[in-house]
Amino acid sequence: MQKARALGSLDRAVFLTVAARHWPGGDRVLPRLSRSADHGLLWFGLAAGAAVVGGRPARRAALRGAASLAVASATVNTIGKRSVRRLRPVLDTVPLVRRLSRQPFTTSFPSGHSASAVAFATGVALENRAWGLALAPLAASVCFSRVYTGVHYPGDVLAGAALGAGAAFAVRGVAPTRAQLAPPARPRADAPALPGGEGLVVVANAGSGQRTVTWTDPAQVVRSALPGAEVLMCGRDGAEPLEKVLETAASRARERGGALGVFGGDGTVNAAAAVARRYGLPLAVLPGGTYNHFAYDLGIESVADACRAVEAGEAVAVDMVRVEGPGEENRFLNTFSIGAYPELVRVRERWARRIGAWPAGVLAAVHVLRTARPLRLDVNGRPRRVWLLFAGNCAYRGLGLAPVRRHDLADGVLDVRLVSGDRLAGARLLLAALTGGLKHSPVLRTSRVRKLRVGGVAPGTHLAYDGEIAEAPAELTLRKENEALVVYRLPTDW
Repeated sequence: MQKARALGSLDRAVFLTVAARHWPGGDRVLPRLSRSADHGLLWFGLAAGAAVVGGRPARRAALRGAASLAVASATVNTIGKRSVRRLRPVLDTVPLVRRLSRQPFTTSFPSGHSASAVAFATGVALENRAWGLALAPLAASVCFSRVYTGVHYPGDVLAGAALGAGAAFAVRGVAPTRAQLAPPARPRADAPALPGGEGLVVVANAGSGQRTVTWTDPAQVVRSALPGAEVLMCGRDGAEPLEKVLETAASRARERGGALGVFGGDGTVNAAAAVARRYGLPLAVLPGGTYNHFAYDLGIESVADACRAVEAGEAVAVDMVRVEGPGEENRFLNTFSIGAYPELVRVRERWARRIGAWPAGVLAAVHVLRTARPLRLDVNGRPRRVWLLFAGNCAYRGLGLAPVRRHDLADGVLDVRLVSGDRLAGARLLLAALTGGLKHSPVLRTSRVRKLRVGGVAPGTHLAYDGEIAEAPAELTLRKENEALVVYRLPTDW
């Protein structure tokens, strides 16, 4: 009891010291900052901004931060405030200019604002340490503002901060970070270690990704990380076509006993993979597109990651899928689809350069849900009416139509998901998703196969593979090619 009283006395003494002291600039900044964090608006605004303008790592960090904030806020309001009914500080010693225009009416312990601030910053830090450290001063300022404006004792703030950090770690326990879910060991493959990029010939596609005013020349990005690498540009005015540049690069890389590199998005990577396979070269994937699905599934999220893998000579073998049609043959590394998704990609690409990839994707999805019509196809010899046919190169995690990530890029299977085009299929699929029964919905059929035959395709139907749109032939076959390509990736213990 005496210790509790001593801590309470110390808490009030620190509060009075803060109230009595003059803090230059604090009167203008801290009350506004405190109000901006009401109901988590400051943090949800940062999360929304990251989701709109950032890439996948930024969206993942923002989602983790927002989830951590939600857990912390719920815990404070349902347990924390009711367990210790501490009265708010008396404001007599707090200068009027610091006080909030609207005083909170809930109990003082713990500080909900502090819990939310620390939960968001910690959640982001668990996903990306550098971004979390960048947010730390802002989170600390919000915490301090609660004492500065007289609405909390320092002990309330410390308790809220501890609760917020705990919430972030609790979320990580339920939804592990990407670093915790390192892909299992895939078949190791021989690839040369190229210190400084010596022997690496990189094709950089200047047309990949969504460019902004802060866009940096990809050649400069590659050369700054790997000064010994040779960089060939394509995708801009006056440059040669991608296919010709890839052939030139592969020929030079083979002469130098090195490797082929590619800086670009999934479509560019797919084209480079076919050339690397034909020349018998290992492929270094430097993420430079909008989505970079293949690079992320390799565990490579930045050019720096790819450069470390190239210099270490760490490589694995991955599967490819051959698409056979009348008189033509293509390959893909990620996904194939026919039906609603190719139309979604077409609409998204039309709008992406105007409003950004993520908002364009949302608008495209709304458009497709309104206008898409089922197709009649023969799937492995059986006639079907389908809304969408999806095939992934290797098994994807995630239920239903939301494949998230592959943990093995050499498992030898096609991940096939078919959405029936029966009456009210869209409504039934949505209902199954909302009730948690998507996995068992009769509208959705899933299978794991090595070969998929699709026939009876109507003229003018489009297909998509690795984000590229093409007109579908009347018949086609998808076949797995096991461990067909050698690619660099970070060691699992990095």
